[in-house]
Amino acid sequence: MSIAPNQFDELDRRIIVALQNDGRASWTEIAEHSGASLATVTRRGQQLLTSGAVRIGVSSDINSPGTADMFVLRIGCRAGTQMQVARALAERANLRFLCVVTGSFDLLAELVCKKSESLHVRLINEIQAIDGVEVCESAPVLHTYKVTQSWAQGLISVSEPTATSVTEPHSCDPSHFDETDLRILEQLREDGRASLRSVAEVLGVNESTVRRRFESMRERGCAWVLTLVAASALGFESEIILNISVSPSRLDAVAHELATYVGVRYLAATLDCSLMCEVIMPSTQDVYDFVTHGLGTIDGVLGWTANVELLTLKRGFLETPWWKSMADDEQS
Repeated sequence: MSIAPNQFDELDRRIIVALQNDGRASWTEIAEHSGASLATVTRRGQQLLTSGAVRIGVSSDINSPGTADMFVLRIGCRAGTQMQVARALAERANLRFLCVVTGSFDLLAELVCKKSESLHVRLINEIQAIDGVEVCESAPVLHTYKVTQSWAQGLISVSEPTATSVTEPHSCDPSHFDETDLRILEQLREDGRASLRSVAEVLGVNESTVRRRFESMRERGCAWVLTLVAASALGFESEIILNISVSPSRLDAVAHELATYVGVRYLAATLDCSLMCEVIMPSTQDVYDFVTHGLGTIDGVLGWTANVELLTLKRGFLETPWWKSMADDEQS
């Protein structure tokens, strides 16, 4: 489906924010928080899902299938081949994130590489072998400080969003999952609102077993329900990825301060003493305020480069439901 800027009305926004809080919340629970009737919320919510405006899936830690490392890839393409390369990359199950960006590189991605796999094979024989790829720089991700879905909360709040305390994502180990856990995650990956009864029937186990295991994975932070929605459709004008250079002795302190900003959606440290920071803001003015009164005032920040996100194809290993139609619109 094509995504029109600011295409949702107030009720749509309330439903979407509720789904960002918990993508598996019942329509009854969402109706209570949305201030509309159950029948209306159910109808509107189902429309959002079936139209492809919103997608709900289940994502899991990079270590769920085995101990792995993650690398940030910055990919430069031959002129005119950006979308061709992006389409090929979107098919790769080991890319957690993929977007088309402005700047000195054309694509930015996160590659998950198991310890048992060869990074050389993944980068040289596979990624760089794609027709159109001219350069691919990689940097290992050392630590993830923040991953959040709460960036749209201000849309339904009567007050301005303020800085909050942040709990860092849980670090999972392959021992946190067994074969049944992985099979449950696989069944829920594409449809995060699928009934646990249907999952139990497919796997041939009790529904109570599926429920207990899935809720345990969610509580530990080893799996999470991911609600995908285009930020522009909610009226957000700016999605930017910053590569922030930081004084080595201040890396951790700077990261913890940045993580308190509501507009920071993702934050991780890479090996080159920098922070990869994804920022989502309602307007250009908000971006200006963030970089001048926020980022620019933090002790230890040496500078930054920025890439504007033009089209996000994958997030949390899941393809966004709108990228193909938007790419087709651009090429037509």
